[in-house]
Amino acid sequence: MTHRFTHKLRQRWLKVLAEAPADLLEKAWQDVEEKPACTYLRPPETGMVMVRARTGGTGQPFNLGEMTVSRCTVKIETGQVGCGYAMGTNHRQVELIALFDALLQDSRCHSKLLNSVVAELEILQKNREETTAKKTASTKVDFFTMVRGD
Repeated sequence: MTHRFTHKLRQRWLKVLAEAPADLLEKAWQDVEEKPACTYLRPPETGMVMVRARTGGTGQPFNLGEMTVSRCTVKIETGQVGCGYAMGTNHRQVELIALFDALLQDSRCHSKLLNSVVAELEILQKNREETTAKKTASTKVDFFTMVRGD
């Protein structure tokens, strides 16, 4: 049975899953009680994408460089289709993202997974971002110019 959810909610859980380390996804998957059978609509594969940027955030776009990305699409036995994308070449990671995406669309386990797996990963990511921000802030150098008495 498909759960009704908003696109923003799905974007949120896909972002959290894509940014989660593979070992934490694997641990979360081991905690899933009923693992569904699945078929691959797109088996895990790795490719390249072009990363684009803008000078100063607002200037003309330019090609910054290429980046490896892996992706996978699965269909679980209850009919939900999940997709997973992540930076890098870890095929197991994108397979797990796709499986969690499909399960989060299933009303039988949506709330449980959203409140346990996604919420916990989100908290860990926020803590990691705060730690990085503190380390970055501690290295900040303030430059100033003194007015000379000419």
